[in-house]
Amino acid sequence: MNKAPSFNTLDNLGNQQSLTKYLGQYVLLYFYPKDSTPGCTIEALGFQERYSDFLDNQCEILGISKDTKESHQKFCDTHKLTFPLLLDPEGNIAEAYGVLKEKSMFGKKYIGINRESFLINPEGNIEMHWPKVNPLSHPQEVLDYLNKKTS
Repeated sequence: MNKAPSFNTLDNLGNQQSLTKYLGQYVLLYFYPKDSTPGCTIEALGFQERYSDFLDNQCEILGISKDTKESHQKFCDTHKLTFPLLLDPEGNIAEAYGVLKEKSMFGKKYIGINRESFLINPEGNIEMHWPKVNPLSHPQEVLDYLNKKTS
């Protein structure tokens, strides 16, 4: 298992967030392209729907994208999201996790965040990496993995 890259950043509420804050429990760090887009909304709602089940498994959910604090807060307010959304405006955390990829939209190439998730174990190591994520089924997929681990 690889040590999870550490980070220090703010969340949608302006709270300081770091990986060390969560040592001793699981963390699902999920990267997503953009607030309020269809796939990202479906995925976020799926995590919110199961949030108490994640907490029951001693797992915090942390969403992360390059969006602003204001964009994150509007996304949370609109969809009643209660887990933290982390700020990564320069893409440094995304780069550390290797999720910045070349993408193409309307024939134009750009570097953006790929939809990927990392389950970080209580010791701070990456236990599981989901490099290809289906926004609809992924929240349950992660929860199923956790349920097997903790049962």
